[in-house]
Amino acid sequence: MTNAKTRQQGRLVELTLLLFLISQSSVASELIHRFGNPSFSGINQSSHYLTIDEQERTRVDKRAEAAQDLLDEQAREADNTVLAKFLRNLESRIYSTLAKDISESLFNYGNTPADGNPIAGEINLEGNILRWVNDGNTITLVIEEWFDGVIISTTEIVIPVGSFGGCWVDCDSDIGGG
Repeated sequence: MTNAKTRQQGRLVELTLLLFLISQSSVASELIHRFGNPSFSGINQSSHYLTIDEQERTRVDKRAEAAQDLLDEQAREADNTVLAKFLRNLESRIYSTLAKDISESLFNYGNTPADGNPIAGEINLEGNILRWVNDGNTITLVIEEWFDGVIISTTEIVIPVGSFGGCWVDCDSDIGGG
C-alpha cells in the first residue's frame, strides 16, 4: 500500500503543479474594441479615402479604355473591308491621274506659251484652289488652302522651265541678261 499511497501523492503533486501553471497563463485583461476601418476610427482616414478614390478612378479608367479599344477595333475592321480597300485604291488612282493631268497641263508642249499668250489653268480640289501660269520661261503655281470660306495659307512655286531643257521661247536671251 505504500506504493499506492506514494503514487497517489505523486499524482496529487502533479495535478497541483499543472493547475498552478494553468492559472498563471490565463491572466486576462480588459476587452477593448477598436475599429479596424479608418472611416470609424479616424486613424489614417485621409489615406483610406484616397485609396478608395484611386480604386474607383482606376475602375472608371479601365472601363473607358476598354470602350475605346472596342471602338478602335471596330474602326479597324470597317477600314479593312473589301469595299473600303477598293475605295482607297480608287481614290489613290484618281489622285494619281489628276496629278499627271495637271503636270501635263503645266508643261503643255502641244501649245507654245508666250509672254503675251501664257498657258494658264485653275482647279478647285476639295475646296482648295490650284492656279498655274506658264509664260514659256517659268511656270508659276499658286496653291490656296481654304477652310470654311477663309483662306488659311497660300503657297507659290516658281519653276524655271529653261533649266529643264523645255523652253518654248529662246531661253538664252533671258538667262544672259538679254
